[in-house]
Amino acid sequence: MTVATRRPAPASPPAAVGVHATARMAAAAWGATTIMPVLEGDGPFELRSLRPHGKQARVCVIGAMIAPLGGDRLRIEATVRPGAALHVTTATATLALRGPTPEHATYDVHLTVEDRARLHWLPKPLICSAGSNLRQSWTIELAPTAQLVLREEQILGRAGEPPGHVAGRLTVRRGGRTLLDQQTEYGPGAPDWDGPAVLAGHRATGQLLVVDPAFEDDPPAVHLLGDTDTDTDTDTPEAGQGVLAPLAGPAVLATAVAPDSLRLRHLLDAVHTIAH
Repeated sequence: MTVATRRPAPASPPAAVGVHATARMAAAAWGATTIMPVLEGDGPFELRSLRPHGKQARVCVIGAMIAPLGGDRLRIEATVRPGAALHVTTATATLALRGPTPEHATYDVHLTVEDRARLHWLPKPLICSAGSNLRQSWTIELAPTAQLVLREEQILGRAGEPPGHVAGRLTVRRGGRTLLDQQTEYGPGAPDWDGPAVLAGHRATGQLLVVDPAFEDDPPAVHLLGDTDTDTDTDTPEAGQGVLAPLAGPAVLATAVAPDSLRLRHLLDAVHTIAH
């Protein structure tokens, strides 16, 4: 006698946790102005055109939902085509939260700036709330004649709460050659992130990168930020400090630490005056 056996049904694949989204934009020169032939939001990213400034097109990234949360996979791609000029900002600060899973979130930004094109990428700060775990990357491809101004700011924890964890990588290639490749990591689990060699107790940190072919012949000199304030009440290490330094190429990088976002922005805004 043959006994039939019931085979167990194949296990269903686990449900995906987190949002997977990619937003895309492209700017193109059109006579004396710049147009946006590609402006595609996705997931938490809503892309909105703003009033242009001269030839420069302007785009604001608006958060359509809370993100990034644990498990999210977020990406923004932007291309500035030959001769175009684009300015990108965000409506509000980006808030990284714990989310429904302990898995980390990713937030990747891919920027391409082609010949004689100019990109200003100036988002509002990233706030890493308690329990958040984010991996952020910037991958930037520049033509030899391209110009770039890139600002990134990180606030570790909201008021009165401990910081989340954030690891970042910034990679910039110009004409196919590496101009800058650096990695940072802050928050619980990162070695010595709060020690005197890294943030020294500060909770706000950021960078401003300026790439300009004009620096080939006349690069800005090294400049200390925070040591020349006319307001003596803020002329102390505790109020924040930074440094502007030339890179091995037509670029300068300003890095600053501060006790809060307002003071951090004050330090980085000074770079525009120094580098132009």
